[in-house]
Amino acid sequence: MRTEFSAAQLADPGLKEANDILRKCVHCGFCNATCPTFALLGDELDGPRGRIYLLKNLLEQDARPSLQTVKHIDRCLSCLSCMTTCPSGVNYMRLVDAGRAYIEKKHRRPLGERLFRQFLARVLPYPARFRAVLALAGLLSPFRALLPGRLRNALALRAGARRAAPQPQAHSRRTWQRPPAAERNAEKAVGLIAGCAQQVIGRDINAATIRLLERQGCPTRLLKRPGCCGAIEHHLGQTALAERRFRQNIRDWLKQVDRHGLKALLVNASGCGTMLKEYGHLLRQDPALAAAASRVSALSQDVAEFLSGPLVGPLRGMDNAATKGLRVAYQSPCSMQHGQKVDAQPMALLKQAGFDPCELPEKFMCCGSAGTYNLLQPELANALGERKAACIAQTGAELVASGNLGCMTHLRQFTDIPILHTVSLLDWASGGPKPF
Repeated sequence: MRTEFSAAQLADPGLKEANDILRKCVHCGFCNATCPTFALLGDELDGPRGRIYLLKNLLEQDARPSLQTVKHIDRCLSCLSCMTTCPSGVNYMRLVDAGRAYIEKKHRRPLGERLFRQFLARVLPYPARFRAVLALAGLLSPFRALLPGRLRNALALRAGARRAAPQPQAHSRRTWQRPPAAERNAEKAVGLIAGCAQQVIGRDINAATIRLLERQGCPTRLLKRPGCCGAIEHHLGQTALAERRFRQNIRDWLKQVDRHGLKALLVNASGCGTMLKEYGHLLRQDPALAAAASRVSALSQDVAEFLSGPLVGPLRGMDNAATKGLRVAYQSPCSMQHGQKVDAQPMALLKQAGFDPCELPEKFMCCGSAGTYNLLQPELANALGERKAACIAQTGAELVASGNLGCMTHLRQFTDIPILHTVSLLDWASGGPKPF
């Protein structure tokens, strides 16, 4: 793609990177074939190729964004399926994130929308605040029909969130003990990042992850603070908030890595994992933290990625007769299969554990969750959720596995088939509690 940035603009590292990304695009349109919003709407401007043109004009002209541009960029899920499809290696993720930050800087949204986006950025990353809002939402549930569309959809998601936290079974809390020290290898010590929303509606997932890792001989330290990775603010275009969080996380996590000899920083929410792996790039211009940010990115792994690696080897203790042969449909989160290129490993782990795993039709297609997307764009998100639920039904599976709490919570609105985290199923297969 031909670009016309001035020499002065190209002196800015961000615009220089945008220029390099844009010049890789050859207009082929392969990206549109796997774009969820293009599939739903059929509008060129709601596909990656059209959005790339909008972003090119926006950044080149350094002008106030038009309402049309804002609408079509806001509709993008950042699912990154287009990056997997692109034959030219266009890094659409970094381009659209730059566009979002530009829009937040140059465009004044209507008051209600500004307040709602601020609300999301000021609540979701903070477990105590999020817990309080969920409690308040429970009081509003009887009046759901009277509420505006976005709030009605948020209450529907709350129902999915409540189903995301099954009642703990007795032996998982009281009789499970860590393996003896002789079975635990300090060379496999890891830190598990607790997450923000996951501390509120996914504590069972963190507990299952710790049990599973400890059974594999990996001493595991739960890193509760800081909790949020910064992805929520970053994808809302709130760059200053996000970068402040990145810097705090890097300092705090590396202190714990060095103090406890941790060999990896593990994440069991794939959206967070994709964010952590970008720290090194995002802070590459920071002389004080560039090396530390790159170190955090290098240490960060999805839990399925780590369990599939050489440090762990074949899974131990997978001898639960109740799980043998159960057909499990694996829903591969976009942030994992497209963002981190971690796709085959969860299926292989489920097979090792004795399950009968299968892929979904249209596995590349986003479920509609996409961070805060299902709150900001509920109609499109729900249409994608229904489409994904239909694909699940086609498999004839008894269970669905996923690697991202957001996908699980969103999809529970559209199917009654139990949707569980991959580690919860692996924990069950190796002696943990039944997770549903």
